[in-house]
Amino acid sequence: MSISENIKQFKEKLPEQVTLVAVSKTKPVEDLQEAYDAGQRIFGENKIQEMATKWEELPKDIQWHMIGHVQTNKVKYMAPFVSLIHAVDSIKLLKEIDKQAKKHDRVINCLIQLKIAKEDSKFGLAPQQLSALIEEKKALALNNVQIVGLMGMATFTDDEQQLQREFKILKEKYDAHQQSESWNVLSMGMSGDYPIAIAAGSTMVRVGSAIFGARNYH
Repeated sequence: MSISENIKQFKEKLPEQVTLVAVSKTKPVEDLQEAYDAGQRIFGENKIQEMATKWEELPKDIQWHMIGHVQTNKVKYMAPFVSLIHAVDSIKLLKEIDKQAKKHDRVINCLIQLKIAKEDSKFGLAPQQLSALIEEKKALALNNVQIVGLMGMATFTDDEQQLQREFKILKEKYDAHQQSESWNVLSMGMSGDYPIAIAAGSTMVRVGSAIFGARNYH
């Protein structure tokens, strides 16, 4: 299957309320252009420099999502153009995004990443710390950064019940704050587990290898 055929298939099978983020990290510009030509407009990258290079080369109506762990000293490189930052897990990072967004007269949308997986390698805020982070952001009047929802990564496992349990934690936290905070994005689910994530209430899935094939790590 070609990239364009994969995009077409996803467009057909995903429910209307679910947004597809094509995870294009490590992939060449030609692959992204093929996906773009097939109608895809949202791409996810996990390295800021790579995303900035692609942003310069590709059409300007693309929405760029930063899906990887973000170092505060790199925020300035994506502040002019990033559409959504998925993996915010500290007030320190929110403050830096706000500061850099202000320089470009922008409001940058963000998702708070909650740690729902059992693996130690996954980043994220402990679910019980979410309310405190929301309140601290309000107290600091960070007006150039907007929290629009939550993101989480489940454990890398074939155990469907474990995946369901982890996604349920995220969905419950989302539901608890969604109305009061006017949230509209629940980003959970990747190539291996997106059907389970959608069944659990995901509104945004991050799909890479199922669209572009295996990663080219050098």
